[in-house]
Amino acid sequence: MNEATRFPPGALPGDTADPGRALFALVARLFPICRSITGNGVRETLAILSEHVDIAVREVPTGTQVFDWTVPKEWTVRGAFLRTANGRTVVDFADSNLHLMNYSEPVLRRLSLEELRPHLHTLPDQPDLIPYRTSYYSRDWGFCMTHRDYLALPDEEYEVFIDTELADGALTYGEVFLPGETDREVLFSAHICHPSLANDNCSGLAVLALLAQTLARRRNRFGYRFLFAPGTIGALCWLAANEEATRRIDHGLVVSCIGDGGGPVYKRSRRGDAVIDRAVDAVRCEGRRVATVDFSPFGYDERQFCSPGFNLPVGLLQRSAFGSFPQYHTSADNLDLVQPQHLASSFRMILDIVEVLEGDWLPLNLSPKGEPQLGRRGLYSATGGHKVTSDVTMGYLWVLNLADGAHTLLDIARRSGLPFRDIAEAAARLKAGGLLADAGPSA
Repeated sequence: MNEATRFPPGALPGDTADPGRALFALVARLFPICRSITGNGVRETLAILSEHVDIAVREVPTGTQVFDWTVPKEWTVRGAFLRTANGRTVVDFADSNLHLMNYSEPVLRRLSLEELRPHLHTLPDQPDLIPYRTSYYSRDWGFCMTHRDYLALPDEEYEVFIDTELADGALTYGEVFLPGETDREVLFSAHICHPSLANDNCSGLAVLALLAQTLARRRNRFGYRFLFAPGTIGALCWLAANEEATRRIDHGLVVSCIGDGGGPVYKRSRRGDAVIDRAVDAVRCEGRRVATVDFSPFGYDERQFCSPGFNLPVGLLQRSAFGSFPQYHTSADNLDLVQPQHLASSFRMILDIVEVLEGDWLPLNLSPKGEPQLGRRGLYSATGGHKVTSDVTMGYLWVLNLADGAHTLLDIARRSGLPFRDIAEAAARLKAGGLLADAGPSA
């Protein structure tokens, strides 16, 4: 690949200091594409992401059984519109790919307004927005429009034109694997099936593409696996083909709705106390702690990875939680909702989580009887009597007190309330000073 073309001119590929502009440019490029759970929109999206990181593209044929599901027919859309009897177009797929209900079957008919109404979808409480609707697993068709335009429809005959095709083909997903120094793995996943919805989930695709590119340039303890797959059926396809690989996954995150300024919000894994659940609690985003909620079997693909037959340690990381912000699954989830600075801070938050996973280890205090004398080792202020103890000193004291072979650095960070990075730095200095031994990596 040509290094210079991975990100737009002027943006450094893999620039972790100021990634916002490059991330937003990638989101903007992905936004217009009409994606679904199958079809060329997914392939086009993967081709763009492949300019940034090497992606293995997988194709799963129509009719393939994946657990209790079957890969559906491939959907192709060429155009769709709704016209009045005098030829005035009232809805056009060319104006917004949200106008067509995703997976609509082909239609060429003339219908009265009364016959048409059951196939028109609006948001009465948000009359100026177009809703996002799908019909993946039942044959149907429909148009989505603003409720204001719906109320203005004249009572006459309409020409319905939907140029789509449902035929045998394949479901497509992308996968990246970056080997680590051990055979243990971290899984990152973002759904790739939504059409023009910027936060849900062009933002997740862009952030994980840059994360994969960044980690590919480093030496890592863990292997990192990135999955860009259609929601539900795509994750199930990967799980069905990779049951053996799931046994090597120690940590995982599903990433979605990561480009706005809300939250952040984290939904714990089904286990509830996995290392990833604790690691997220140790990071900050734009100065804020991550709010955590308990696992529930509703949401994105964390519910597939956390299904009882797999029970993987995978949580869901978002800025504003799905369904909680007014733009969710509407035409207002556009490029005005996501902002470069929020994309950048989300990227750094996830990179900080990676640093926790990579940097966690089990310290053992080699001088556990009373506090060791830090001053003669250059680790303590030569002047005593201060009213307030510095965070640096508190980091040393917390590490020494809890380094009993039963608490990892992550445990110590959470117990102390100090940032993981500060605890890790304190532990490194204590180890260099001969006061700590490494009792092994974290679990």
